Amino acid sequence: MAFLESGNHTVVTEFILLGLTDDPVLRVVLFTIILCIYLVTVSGNLSTILLIRVSSQLHHPMYFFLSHLASTDIGLSSSVTAKMLVNFLVNQSTISYLGCFIQFGSAAFFGTLECFLLAAMAYDRFIAICNPLLYSTKMSTQVCIQLVAGCYIGSFLDAFSFGLSFHYFVFCGPNRVNHFYCDFAPLMELSCSDVSVSVIVTSFSAGSVIMITVFVIVVSYTYILITILKMRSTEGRQKAISTCTSHLTAVTLFYGTTTFIYVMPKSSYSTDQNKVLSVFYMVVIPMLNPLIYSLRNNEIKDALKRQLVKKIFS
Repeated sequence: MAFLESGNHTVVTEFILLGLTDDPVLRVVLFTIILCIYLVTVSGNLSTILLIRVSSQLHHPMYFFLSHLASTDIGLSSSVTAKMLVNFLVNQSTISYLGCFIQFGSAAFFGTLECFLLAAMAYDRFIAICNPLLYSTKMSTQVCIQLVAGCYIGSFLDAFSFGLSFHYFVFCGPNRVNHFYCDFAPLMELSCSDVSVSVIVTSFSAGSVIMITVFVIVVSYTYILITILKMRSTEGRQKAISTCTSHLTAVTLFYGTTTFIYVMPKSSYSTDQNKVLSVFYMVVIPMLNPLIYSLRNNEIKDALKRQLVKKIFS
């Protein structure tokens, strides 16, 4: 990371994270709640990954994408939660310049990866419901691997644009970040340099990701809805709807929250509201996803029952 230390890039060696609150009692309460959420997040998503790996009935493209979504949720939550928990227990929450850079880049990478994976899962449902006879061909193992690889590459490029912008920020004095993690907007406010180019680059990059993924999701579910309405069998409709409900719920939660955080005009919400929404987006949603998919998916529940029965009677 020599480029971070070269020249007169910055005179700031660490940042102070103002966090969610200064109230010592509330900090203890929040520490307990967020620790429980984080433990459920890690255990729930790891259980999902393990169940998909060991259950042959879940060796399908939809669950292949779901396993990557589960690992992404662990990464997204861990990128901010671990540091936030530590900061609840100290008087002054600090993070090094390098630590801030890593946290900033990790949050951007996993947040973008979640967008791409949700889009890939929507495309998978589109093929499964609208072209069931060609599903095994169009969603072969090779195609699934290529889609996931594309998700990771796209996420890396988006995170790289954010990391490059951070690198060109010049911090010459103020180092109090009005957030619980190193987010783009509060860091931009602390920069002493002209940030117009960085704003254009990151806005284009993030905007492209959102437009592409939302387009894929909307088009996929438009065709899915048309196909479902044309179905004559009530049982077929119910089965098609049940396979999409959990994914639509996850999409609604994720994009609904990110829209309020990054798209809504700044005058329409306060910094405190932004922090609360960020907690929901980066801490709560990664916990909810495995619950949504397990509670709304009969195949996962059946696979879990079979594995439990095997363990009990083995």
